[in-house]
Amino acid sequence: MIGFAFCGSFCTHKKSLEQLRLLVEKGYEVVPVMSETVFSTDTRFGEAKALISEVEKITNHPIIHTIVDAEPLGPSISLDAMIICPCTGNTLAKLASGITDTAVCMAAKAHLRGDRPLVITLASNDALSANMKNIAALLNRKCVYFVPMRQDDPEKKPHSLVADFSLVLPTLEAALEGKQYRKIFV
Repeated sequence: MIGFAFCGSFCTHKKSLEQLRLLVEKGYEVVPVMSETVFSTDTRFGEAKALISEVEKITNHPIIHTIVDAEPLGPSISLDAMIICPCTGNTLAKLASGITDTAVCMAAKAHLRGDRPLVITLASNDALSANMKNIAALLNRKCVYFVPMRQDDPEKKPHSLVADFSLVLPTLEAALEGKQYRKIFV
């Protein structure tokens, strides 16, 4: 069973949904998790209700979207791995600092208690500035793996990094073997 968490990089949710579908098509049972913001916020990229409905239809599981509901994902509900897709710079910073004030952070913390893989699909406008130290901290953390990433627009957004979402599945498969997939920066 795989946990699949959505954070608020709303412009990447379409890519995240593609990867979620792929995991289910490959036979993985997936438990969805959403930050409270994603679960309750309508944006120009779509309505929260529509995203919730689509995710629950794909996974055939209700979405975990509160800290209380996320806490059992370590001690009571054992996941083989957890993917945060997308992972914002805000969530990345909280994970690096041990802050668990959202459903996604609590799910990740609870999951990591069992020394099982956490796969981070980063989408952050400040990854090469304020969040670089958090990438470094998590690279040194046991059981944390990154989907390979690149600058998405070096001219207009020189500090931004975004994961190559098409590499979520191979990164997960490598992480399940205890390995980082390929180069982290492509």
